[in-house]
Amino acid sequence: MAPSAESEEPVPAHPDVIVIGAGGSGAALAARLSEDPDRTVLVLESGPVPQQLSAFPAELLDARLVPGARPGHPAVQRYPAHLTPDRPYTVVRGRFLGGSTTVNGGYFVRARREDFDRWSAAGGTAWSYEGALPFLRALETDLDLGADELHGSEGPVRIRRTDLRHPAADAFRAAALQLGFPSEPDKNAQQPPGFGPVPSNAVDGVRLNTGISYLLPVLDRPNLTVRGGSTVQRIVIEHGRATGVIVERAERDGHPRIDGRDGRDGHREILRCGEVVLCAGALRSPQLLHLSGIGPRDELARLGIPVVRDAPAVGVSFGDHPQIALEWTPRPPLPHPEPPADSWLGGALHLPSSDGTHPDGDLEILQSLAPLRALTDGTPNLPDEPLAPLAFLVSVQSPVLGGRMRTCSPDPAVPPRLDYNYLRTPEDRRRMREAVRTTAALLATPAFKTLSDGLVDPGPEVLHDDRSLDTWIHTHLGTSHHTCATIPMGPAVDPYGKVHGIDALRVADTSILPTPPLRGPAATAVLIAEIIAQAMG
Repeated sequence: MAPSAESEEPVPAHPDVIVIGAGGSGAALAARLSEDPDRTVLVLESGPVPQQLSAFPAELLDARLVPGARPGHPAVQRYPAHLTPDRPYTVVRGRFLGGSTTVNGGYFVRARREDFDRWSAAGGTAWSYEGALPFLRALETDLDLGADELHGSEGPVRIRRTDLRHPAADAFRAAALQLGFPSEPDKNAQQPPGFGPVPSNAVDGVRLNTGISYLLPVLDRPNLTVRGGSTVQRIVIEHGRATGVIVERAERDGHPRIDGRDGRDGHREILRCGEVVLCAGALRSPQLLHLSGIGPRDELARLGIPVVRDAPAVGVSFGDHPQIALEWTPRPPLPHPEPPADSWLGGALHLPSSDGTHPDGDLEILQSLAPLRALTDGTPNLPDEPLAPLAFLVSVQSPVLGGRMRTCSPDPAVPPRLDYNYLRTPEDRRRMREAVRTTAALLATPAFKTLSDGLVDPGPEVLHDDRSLDTWIHTHLGTSHHTCATIPMGPAVDPYGKVHGIDALRVADTSILPTPPLRGPAATAVLIAEIIAQAMG
């Protein structure tokens, strides 16, 4: 990885706000809060913080790649997990300016009206679709549609929809229509679920993460300091109020920096502030609350952590979405299947599962125009394999909280235990079978048969037998990396992220959603920051 070109800015002695994390939510929140010149804001990011676009490693900008798919990539934090009791897995989160928006696929799709209805039941009108729409418009510059009643043209996040001219994308569109699925040309407009291009924060081939979009343009603000290599260990809480954080600093080579200056305890530093906002993500934020004494009393006592606030709903459950990669074999006359110049993504089909529980669509079939091995190897094409298999990423995006998490140690370096509990119920398994079989049906249409020899796997004998298909799915199971709801609105925080029972402490990331959205949460992470920034005045 290229040098980060970070600067060593002096840290304000007592900032008004410390934001923990410069990811999808933290970058946006800090930029909005620092618009007030009378408010000092300090952002603490555990990963590198480049000071200009040219200092970003090329693979983190290349929208034809998915850095988080590369095993061992230095810009991710890895968490061991179990997707099912006997399916171990490693989930990843971004550890770099921009957080997971730096290493994900660039998918930037709004939540559905059905999601907002659930969230507003817990958080009030601010979380209704009508309440959120002004913020959704304000955060974006829609390069395709411009400003109208649904879209914005002056926001930090530039949005462009994927190009469907690639032969495989065109075949996907035609196949969806042949099977009777509707067209959904604007997936950010609450149209009925169907086939359409994917709104993305990748523009002209560059992945514009939230750090680039929100923070890089305003780093010269005198009231804003963004410091990388700073891992928060614990929040300092005194007399029921958050008064600062304990942070570990790292040198550029990743080793702790130890100096004996006043206010430091070895390589750890206490930073005081007026208010703390956790934007460390749906895995790290609840862990930090636990380490700070906020969580289920019995669990904290088991770890020997003094209980500051008995909070039974903090860091115990979560929601995410199971995913399967289904590869298919191209054949001539498909030209060399390089991805388009701007993105690895093709089209997406959203549809409701057959039980009709979620009419806004709880199944997603997302097209990759790059071979999976190209994504995991970090190369935009495979010149030695001119007809390498392409893939659909097939997921069940139900808004359920089946996951369980548990902090395992008072040591911040020890990751929490994560049990996703995927495919636990007959309905879970039925929905995933339905998504896989719909993908196979798309490939069997006349539109796709001109380009494809069909699925690499599973074969027909597995595909048409429920028990065999369940077994195959289990052995190929992955996750969408859409973790939400670990510090939910209502039982854990108020509608604007204030932690119940603790003054001057908020959470502003996807932890606070009562349920995960029916579509990927990247855009919602930014929305959360926008809503809470306005609430903070």
